[in-house]
Amino acid sequence: MTRNGTIDEKSKRKPMTARELARMIGVSQSAVSRAFTAGASIAPDLRERILRFAEEVDYHPNAIASMLSKSRTNIVGIVISDMQNPFYPALIEKLSRALQRVGLQSLMFNIAKGANLEEQLSALRRYNVDAVIVISATILSGPILRWATEDRAAILINRVAEDAELNCVICDNAEGARAIADHFHDIGRHRIAYVAGLAHTTTNRERQNAFITRIAEHGMTLSALIDGGEYSYYAGRKAATEILARGGTDAIFFANDILAVGGIDALHENGINVPEDIAVAGFDDIAIAGWPHYDLTTFRQPVETIVDVAVGMLEDGSCAPGKPPHVRRLSGELIIRRSTLVPSSAT
Repeated sequence: MTRNGTIDEKSKRKPMTARELARMIGVSQSAVSRAFTAGASIAPDLRERILRFAEEVDYHPNAIASMLSKSRTNIVGIVISDMQNPFYPALIEKLSRALQRVGLQSLMFNIAKGANLEEQLSALRRYNVDAVIVISATILSGPILRWATEDRAAILINRVAEDAELNCVICDNAEGARAIADHFHDIGRHRIAYVAGLAHTTTNRERQNAFITRIAEHGMTLSALIDGGEYSYYAGRKAATEILARGGTDAIFFANDILAVGGIDALHENGINVPEDIAVAGFDDIAIAGWPHYDLTTFRQPVETIVDVAVGMLEDGSCAPGKPPHVRRLSGELIIRRSTLVPSSAT
């Protein structure tokens, strides 16, 4: 590629193979391989000769072929099943970059809802990945997760699989839910609704149970408990409309931000002022939460720390097969914005 963005003749050429390079130099193909392998047995002058010639003809080893011939591939399989939640693409971007910084590459498996799980996960088992990171794949049960990650280092992010015995790295959901409840109490709200995304998941149960317990401790009333059925914008809109139909609510805690964003739009379309009439809070702190139209109060997940801890576990081997699994719960941060704070001029 040239500086002006055009493709030069060198870039157009088909990549040279190790066999072709060996024939040009007059050495064996195994000698070429050893020259590019740290610690391999090869005479220093021969290594230097091969590397110098390779540079002259712009030869680069085939990384995939090299990986397939070794017991390690330096590839981490990332399993995800909920790409409609903006939190996960942002998490995957940070995770893949962190893996690259330590010499690991990513291979993503997007498990579609309603698909044949055994068929899709068989592909994961066939690929020679060194480790598997499962990102809140809520459609996968504990036994399926155990089968898919068998004999590999494995980490589950943003969910606890109680029957899978996997290492888990997760935000402290209970801490976040209590922080939201405390904030609602501090701003004088009394009749509180909770909107779940997927009611059966451990992530939701932790948030829901901690939140309901905390508002009871404050003497506040749970005005509505809605199961959104999924973590989506439209589920949030529907839940907010149902809460308005019931009446008697002055604050809503949505189990995540994309639900809250849909809820805020529904409230505005029904003539409800946020936060004057109903205060709204979410969970995650996705980018949209900070947009001026929403300015959403939320509990920020410590994404950078989650990624660092997960990658660190891969590096130090603490998540290797046979090691006792651990659950790492990490503290987040309450982010207070305009969706719960009435402007001083309106008070």
